[in-house]
Amino acid sequence: MINSTQVSFFTLTAYFDSGALRYLYFVLLFSLYVSIVGCNVLLIVVIYVNRTLHEPMYMFLCSLFVNQLYGSTGLFPFLLIQLLSDVHTISAPLCFLQIFCVYSYASIEFCNLAVMSYDRYLAICFPLQYRSLMTPSKIMKLIALTWLFPLIESAVGIVVIAFLQLCGNIINKVYCDGFSIAKLSCSISTDNFFKGIVYMLTVILGIILLIVYTYVKILRVCFSGSKQIRQKAVSTCTPHLASLLNFSFGCFFDVFQSRLDTSAVPIMLRVLLSLYFLTCQPLFNPLLYGLNMSKIRRVIQLFVLGKP
Repeated sequence: MINSTQVSFFTLTAYFDSGALRYLYFVLLFSLYVSIVGCNVLLIVVIYVNRTLHEPMYMFLCSLFVNQLYGSTGLFPFLLIQLLSDVHTISAPLCFLQIFCVYSYASIEFCNLAVMSYDRYLAICFPLQYRSLMTPSKIMKLIALTWLFPLIESAVGIVVIAFLQLCGNIINKVYCDGFSIAKLSCSISTDNFFKGIVYMLTVILGIILLIVYTYVKILRVCFSGSKQIRQKAVSTCTPHLASLLNFSFGCFFDVFQSRLDTSAVPIMLRVLLSLYFLTCQPLFNPLLYGLNMSKIRRVIQLFVLGKP
């Protein structure tokens, strides 16, 4: 039996010998990371410097883009170093730090999407009272809650994981995650395992139910409202729904890959599935909102090209 305090490093076994192709993978991933940082920073700056975009929806978008910078930075630098390394190990403190970053990123993303759906619900269902309902102080409180709750929740989870007694140090992924550490535990019981699963599902289900509730209300207004109301709902809700579905599928892929026996799946596909929600979502969102929202698109054209 090895106590987790005695485990100084973990070995990541999902990396495979790619030979000279490692440099090609490095260039591709580095280009992806630069694109993610560039797109998200551009939209954050555009929203910050343009006062016409200082509206609730764009403030929540700004929070979303900041989180995507946070999540991708928790993965890409480490991943790029590992690609060029011959020994794929990670120290225990860095492993726990990465788990904290990945888990808090995912929780913040879900909370951001829930708050954005609530904002669209108020804007479409209560257009006349929207300004009085979504005040600047309320916006700041919602953004603070969106970040504080996941950060505290993830910190508590890391403390629990750090005190597990481990019987090994092999992680079959390209990055650290809490479930992989839990599987190494000598002492975790089936009862505690299912309690953790139930707790996680309860939190996620609560967020999803809030989003479903807001969209049921929005659909009711759309079906009973004018064509103009329906067009407004479609134009503002479509990017949000696309982002939510993309992120949910990405999380499902990671859960599927981590919890089930996927040894029959090619290793390259397993790696791509486990990385999907950490790589595609941070690039998908800025492109989605930047291209679909005419107000942002016009400001970007003015900001970058100097013409409307």
